[in-house]
Amino acid sequence: MNNQDQVKVIDKSEEKLTILKEASVTTAKGYHAGGLFCGIKRKRLDLGWLYSEVPAAAAGVYTTNLFQAAPLTVTQESIAVEKKLQGVLINSGNANACTGKQGLADAYEMRHAFAEAMGMKEHYAAVVSTGVIGELLPMEKIKAGISQISEVKDQVTVEEFEKAILTTDTCTKHFGVQLEIDGQQVTIGGAAKGSGMIHPNMATMLSFVTTDANIEQEHLHGALKTVTNKTFNMITVDGDTSTNDMVLVFANGLAGNASLHPEHPEWDVFLLGLEKVCQELAKKIARDGEGATKLIEVQVKGAPSDEAAQAIGKSIVGSSLVKTAVYGTDANWGRIVCAIGYSGQALDPDKVKVSLGPITVVENGLPCVFSEEDAKAYLEEENVFIYVDMNQGEGQASCWGCDLTYEYVRINASYRT
Repeated sequence: MNNQDQVKVIDKSEEKLTILKEASVTTAKGYHAGGLFCGIKRKRLDLGWLYSEVPAAAAGVYTTNLFQAAPLTVTQESIAVEKKLQGVLINSGNANACTGKQGLADAYEMRHAFAEAMGMKEHYAAVVSTGVIGELLPMEKIKAGISQISEVKDQVTVEEFEKAILTTDTCTKHFGVQLEIDGQQVTIGGAAKGSGMIHPNMATMLSFVTTDANIEQEHLHGALKTVTNKTFNMITVDGDTSTNDMVLVFANGLAGNASLHPEHPEWDVFLLGLEKVCQELAKKIARDGEGATKLIEVQVKGAPSDEAAQAIGKSIVGSSLVKTAVYGTDANWGRIVCAIGYSGQALDPDKVKVSLGPITVVENGLPCVFSEEDAKAYLEEENVFIYVDMNQGEGQASCWGCDLTYEYVRINASYRT
């Protein structure tokens, strides 16, 4: 790892983390990953795999869409057996969703073939699919691809894995941190895909996080749920929630630290490290929204509660009118206050303050005099911040999204054809 890729930061608990910008799912000890082309897509890589040298404590969070794809059922069943996983197989280009009994049988067959190829217990294997809904998997192509893994796994790298899981994404997404726990170096790394059908609870996305920390599954699952609510569940691109969304985290214990739990003196260090990885992956997904040109971050403070702040932030960042205004560099603050007003949260409009970056546009619920030219120049930046102070409590939250462009319509108007 290049020194220039490592930056020391001090978080809010004054604990030190080392950020590894180029880290991914194989940076922690004992993990390997790769990808190949098996023919689901026309040209691009479409079959990826990740595995740990030893079985790892595993936890997942999944889409709230009631049309859950078959691979989610199979993966949840795998984790339920021993609360562990050793590997996950991902295909892109086909979601294996709304495919009935045959789709479920295909997901089980994928799991069986992958486990056999990797020499692991079948319930240590998870399967994930992403892509077009309502089409059966081309199982002969997938099985042929699985049969190639043992031949090519030493010739491919994590970069192929990151590419193989993509659909309409324009770039790969990865991030990691290192921290010290019980005198041992612990690493947390992750990779994600997501670009369209992105909306909170869960966003349309896949994310895989690996760590060599030693932690029991029940505490890992609790940590993931806590962190997800602050990160992956706080992004939106277009208001649609998919059938295949999933975040999986593996912890194989190879760092050698004492087992982590909420009473462990360095539990907060681990939790903050996990949150940092998930937050950065979530922001990368939001920035790579289909057709997007800008990342929008909404920071809300002074709300009656954190939950209220989250709801207000999601309402703003999810507004199509706010998103198009940012794309058009139009400082139309009326759209922001409208989104605050229909967020469903109790509020006093006469106390609300809104700023576009450094430019205050609303104070005490009333418009401020500001330079339209300066505001337009600010909205032309790649990262746009919208600050809201409700002045009604201590609640706060951050949300992420992107602008809504003509290109989004073009991409989605012909997604299948």
